[in-house]
Amino acid sequence: MTTAPENEAPDALLLVAPGCPHCAGMLSALAQLVKEGAVGRLTVVNLARHPEEAQRYGVRSVPWLKLGPLELPGARSPEELRRWARDALRAEGMARHLAELLETGDLSRAERLARENDAALDAVGLLLADPETELQVRVGLGAILEELAGDPRLDRLIAPLSALARHDDPRIRNDACHYLGLLRRPGARTALETCREDADPQVREVAAEGLAALGE
Repeated sequence: MTTAPENEAPDALLLVAPGCPHCAGMLSALAQLVKEGAVGRLTVVNLARHPEEAQRYGVRSVPWLKLGPLELPGARSPEELRRWARDALRAEGMARHLAELLETGDLSRAERLARENDAALDAVGLLLADPETELQVRVGLGAILEELAGDPRLDRLIAPLSALARHDDPRIRNDACHYLGLLRRPGARTALETCREDADPQVREVAAEGLAALGE
């Protein structure tokens, strides 16, 4: 997993429209972050003049912000923007963003992000490994893996999920086997075969289901 250098700052694209009550505040806060070096470049687009940009990004309301790889709809406070700017190019920031999308029910955008961005797939691994990840988010992560099943890019998740499959807690091993099965990648076979001999019967059952999905 890669992280951005400490001195690297994300670029920002802000979409605004006439009559928007929050756009001016967002613009002012982002301009300040540019002055401070927390944001590298700020591009502002008036959708009244360039409506094609709304279609390009699937935007239905403003303000709408793209900060590095993150897409942040709605009004954000200066403090929130500062935190996002700090974390936008970090794995933890992508994980927080992905969790926010799934918590708000925006599965389609989360799926697109994972399909287009390897950092988002790394974030999936981080969230699955975090015992504090909410159930709604875990369900969404499972849906993302099902949508991408068989994609060679999912191989980057085999190592972290295989590590979870060796966890002391059988519930975590069970979840790991479930997600390994969803990958539909040959590299997941070794961990699943090991879990088929697990002391916990439920883990063994889920591992067997995963192996069956791989063609055994």
